[in-house]
Amino acid sequence: MSGAIREQAARDVVSVLPNRADDLARLQTLAEDGEPVVTVIGKYNHGKSRLLNELIGRDTFSVADRRETVALSGSVHHGVRWLDAPGLDADVGTEDDRHAWQAAWLESDVRLFVHAAKEGELDAKELSLLAGLRADGDRTQRQTFFVLSQVDQVADDAELDTVRDAIGAQVPGIALNAASATRHRKGLEGGKALLLEKSGIPALRATLEAALARVPGARAHESALLFGEMREELRQLRAGQEHVLDALRDTQRQQRQAYDQGLKAVIDKVSGDIGTMLNALGPDDASVPDSAKDAYAITAGKRQRAQIQIGYSRACIEINAFLVGHGVVGLPPERQTAARSLNSVMVAVMGVSVKYRRDLRTMFCEAAGRDRMQRAFTQYYEWSDDRKALATRISETGAAIAALDGATAALHTLEAGA
Repeated sequence: MSGAIREQAARDVVSVLPNRADDLARLQTLAEDGEPVVTVIGKYNHGKSRLLNELIGRDTFSVADRRETVALSGSVHHGVRWLDAPGLDADVGTEDDRHAWQAAWLESDVRLFVHAAKEGELDAKELSLLAGLRADGDRTQRQTFFVLSQVDQVADDAELDTVRDAIGAQVPGIALNAASATRHRKGLEGGKALLLEKSGIPALRATLEAALARVPGARAHESALLFGEMREELRQLRAGQEHVLDALRDTQRQQRQAYDQGLKAVIDKVSGDIGTMLNALGPDDASVPDSAKDAYAITAGKRQRAQIQIGYSRACIEINAFLVGHGVVGLPPERQTAARSLNSVMVAVMGVSVKYRRDLRTMFCEAAGRDRMQRAFTQYYEWSDDRKALATRISETGAAIAALDGATAALHTLEAGA
């Protein structure tokens, strides 16, 4: 698999699982299948670099009284990559803090947690990190070994036992690998086998050799674990979004059904009222124009026109009351005019012209007229703010499901190339 394909697949997964960015970076490291990595972790001046030099048998890592390891220092020796991470007291958010994270969490297969015996019990930061490393080991099978370093700098065995007991009380069940890089170097230079043995370095090497033999199995377990967790997380997220989408569509359908039925009932009711009124009017006096002499007189035509207008107004009031209850009032912005008084749904559908008997019969007493009103009002209902917001949520949820499907396919691509 090309690097570009892998990077795009990882981006597709991270886009919906941003909390898995670190896991995807770890999977990339595992996919590269490089040498097993041993990382030494601990606070500055606890003897990490000197310990590494004794373990690999050469002075590769810088040893100084002042802090120098602020970057990630590494060396490959006998098929193992050894990393000396910046101290735990690296400034948070700085480059050396990022290197410390990279060494401990991204690249390491085996971690040596180093604490100087002369410092006594662990501080809060050490306890927190050690707890995290041990929990990660239970989950991923990556191994962490506690190294009690610089044991030659405590007064005697009694003091060393006191330190052991204190740390054992803080971290029950922890195995303490006591070591002294200084004793080991002196033993080598003086050819003193007992001093070499007492340094603890040979025993630590044996522990590491056994741990390194377990790395391939641990890597396979961790890779399967991470892919499995992400597959399940994607599945659960998709199921949740499907549930949301089904609920939104049900709401959309139920709202539309209630609206359609309610509007039809109102239109049928007012149409019946209009029909009854029109049938009771008798001759069509309203269509007869008034003469000049009738300007101030009450004529049959005026009375009939007033009846027609009152009946029509009542019908409009009932229809409008129903529409207001469903959020259908004003026109959407793109359909509004400069005349604000005309920017209502009632005006857009019913118009502003005077309605005569024949107009009302066409609008209310004929099926085609009633159907036209139903369709027109329904179109504005779908353009209402609430309905558009619901449609947007449905669209966004559908897009989220599509993104989850894309992430699932991308994860499969990554797993196939692992």
